[in-house]
Amino acid sequence: MKKGFYLLLLTVLFINCSDGDLSQEVISFDSVSTQSCSNNGIIYKIKEQEALLIQIPTSTFTDEPSAVGNPTIIDINTTNRVVYRFYNGAISSSMFCETIPPSSPSVSDEWIATAGKIQITTTAIKTTNTTNGQTSITGYNHNIVFKNITFAKQNGTQVYETFAFGDYSRTITPVALGFDGTLEQCSTSKQIYNYNSSESVTLDNISTDLIKNQITPLNSPRTALIGTTSNKLVYRSFTNGIVTPSYFCNTIIPTVPTINQEWIAEAGVANVKGIIEVTTTNVLNTYTHRIVLKKVTLTKGNNNFTLGDSYILGDLITTN
Repeated sequence: MKKGFYLLLLTVLFINCSDGDLSQEVISFDSVSTQSCSNNGIIYKIKEQEALLIQIPTSTFTDEPSAVGNPTIIDINTTNRVVYRFYNGAISSSMFCETIPPSSPSVSDEWIATAGKIQITTTAIKTTNTTNGQTSITGYNHNIVFKNITFAKQNGTQVYETFAFGDYSRTITPVALGFDGTLEQCSTSKQIYNYNSSESVTLDNISTDLIKNQITPLNSPRTALIGTTSNKLVYRSFTNGIVTPSYFCNTIIPTVPTINQEWIAEAGVANVKGIIEVTTTNVLNTYTHRIVLKKVTLTKGNNNFTLGDSYILGDLITTN
């Protein structure tokens, strides 16, 4: 009699534990590409009659690659939202970015994430010029993973310790480096510079042995290594103003125009990278100093790109 009672009790307990919080349903968007809306900050995945939506501030997706083992982590809350929806008909990507959502298909069920973390690991997307080895950053990829995410649904909750949302990629305009070939030099500081209306490149504290009014022998340029103080190479882009010659040759960097990006060249290594070469020629007592950069890498935070095997910075004209 007792044996039969215990069997009945175990059966009841098993049925109860199969309901509510422990009822697991699979969310799978592994083979679906991520899409985004430019007007409302929503990124999403859709398939047939299901959608997985994330709405977080667009500023969360930065143009700065994550340090190794240090992704961006934000809380899931009323500002950083994750929603899983079911619809009563086939859905399309256009409906998520409209100011007034279409009346059909309508939402038949909705799971709202109430707790957990959103983990974002950012990497730069680069293209390489196979001819000269120059690289350009053309975008950023953000790998998104949910940690300990809890969904509230009609019959209880569903928790994932780790749930990979997938990749979300953005394109950007690469650094332009749109300069003409003519370099200028400050009379006192000897800073060498070039610029256009929104960009500049400077070579600061240049070695006195590099620029001389002496013809260099054929295939024997003067050389030096890029450094962090002397022979310091800096690229800047600007906003809120136009770059003019008055920006340069100052003891203190002007506040206008505003610096948007600043990239600093890595220190050189002899016979390996970060090498400055100067070749000097003379025509009618006018000296042309061609400055070439060999295997130079520019960095900003965790970001970097290379100028390639050989990059002509430009020509500096001097006279006796």
